[in-house]
Amino acid sequence: MVSTRYVPLPGSTIVAPAGATRVAAAPSNETMEISVYLQPRDGGAVNVTPTGNPRADLSSQRAILHAPDIDLLTAFAQQTGLTVVSVEPARRLIKLSGTVAQMEAAFKTQLHHYQSGGRHFRARTGTLCLPDDVVPVVESVLGLDTRPAAQPRFQKSANAASANSYPPNQVGAFYNFPTSVTGAGQCIALIELGGGFITSDTDSSFGAMGLTPPSVLAVSVDGGANTPTPDDGSDAEVALDIQVAGGVAPGATIAVYFAPNTTAGFVDAVTQAAHDATNKPSVISISWGSAESNWTAQTLQSMTSAFQDAASLGISVFVAAGDNLATDGVTDGAAHVDFPASSPWAIGCGGTAITVSGTAITDEQVWNDGTSGTGGGISDNFTVPSFQENAHLPPSVNAGRTGRGVPDVAGDASPETGYSIVVRGQQEVVGGTSAVAPLWAGLAALINQQAAKPIGFFLPTLYGESVAMRDITKGSNIPSGSTIGYNAGPGWDACTGLGVPDGAALLAAFAGTATTSD
Repeated sequence: MVSTRYVPLPGSTIVAPAGATRVAAAPSNETMEISVYLQPRDGGAVNVTPTGNPRADLSSQRAILHAPDIDLLTAFAQQTGLTVVSVEPARRLIKLSGTVAQMEAAFKTQLHHYQSGGRHFRARTGTLCLPDDVVPVVESVLGLDTRPAAQPRFQKSANAASANSYPPNQVGAFYNFPTSVTGAGQCIALIELGGGFITSDTDSSFGAMGLTPPSVLAVSVDGGANTPTPDDGSDAEVALDIQVAGGVAPGATIAVYFAPNTTAGFVDAVTQAAHDATNKPSVISISWGSAESNWTAQTLQSMTSAFQDAASLGISVFVAAGDNLATDGVTDGAAHVDFPASSPWAIGCGGTAITVSGTAITDEQVWNDGTSGTGGGISDNFTVPSFQENAHLPPSVNAGRTGRGVPDVAGDASPETGYSIVVRGQQEVVGGTSAVAPLWAGLAALINQQAAKPIGFFLPTLYGESVAMRDITKGSNIPSGSTIGYNAGPGWDACTGLGVPDGAALLAAFAGTATTSD
């Protein structure tokens, strides 16, 4: 018997969606499915044998660790009339379904329909509540609220005819990406919260690069699907991610995880990719995000837990740092960093603008077009991680706070020195930090092919030795007409992190120099 004394669920407080109109109360018989994530019991540690299967080991360990929690949540569901749809101990995830009336009663909330532009969604306000014996085992309850969670971090060139653009594999060559490896045997996971890809676009893009198109798989998460949408810029995001990651690692398999653009969809996509025992990605690339202030504490925690799981499984997670300079598009007069790039278990990717002569970069500085440019700064939510303790992080421009510094690494992101891609049969010039995450993801796949084991969460090594990085010391991410932001300079900075890669040197540092087969 579950307690009937309800208490607030920490971190679940949320305000009404900004700029949206409340239409009506959600119909009591409307059905839904939600994701309940359990609090970690193992601290993110995964105990595996040298020849073991980490994903299988984690699943069996957590099935035992979380058995009492699963029993408790099952009893809670039975008591409140909800249905247990699935239980996945490895992901610490329990899916529940029920009607609006049942969910409102179970979590002591009210659900309404909202409209914002052409979008219709369900949302709530206030704090969720759960029985006092259930709260300690629950990390988050996601899916009651379906407001859009994130935006793609790409930018199209305003002057495509005059922009200097480069095929993705040429950008890789600029950064000395190794050609002795192709990423064969590796799987790169792309997280997409909308849009879709067209095979003919992939074929055309790779043909232009003189490459054989990679194997590209569409993976459904929470009903998401490969759905190209002509009027939605998300298609350009999906195409950019596939063509950049595959362009620099043409031997890798690309698995595209399509999920609804909700907090539940976003977190579920990451956990599904990390624990995917079929495709087994060794790298995850994320080009979607939003300012930290737009997320609930429970979502920040569950996403961070998902990234820590990925790190424990030897998976590198690269995340775009945002395209709206140091304010991240928020107009409250303060600096903001983008999440999930600010998670201490993510590898945040900032942006530069390059000048090229022949086949080489002759100048590189912070990408800043005045109103758009690389995100970066000091987190308002996460403390300084141990790997950044000696990085000489500046105090936040928000009253001098100390915190996690964003980004960690960088690469070409200016749409005026952008990537030439194919979207719906048309060549487009696209930039943004959305391009940098898959660029680095492709590099990680190249290194993983040769390394004795996947490089995984390599930031402690990168910060400890600053290996094989070229420092970017010119520019800022301060918007035009503003004083809010940060300047680049020697060493780590809040615009380009530790700098841009020397791919061959990174391969040598992490995997040695001898080429191996897949």
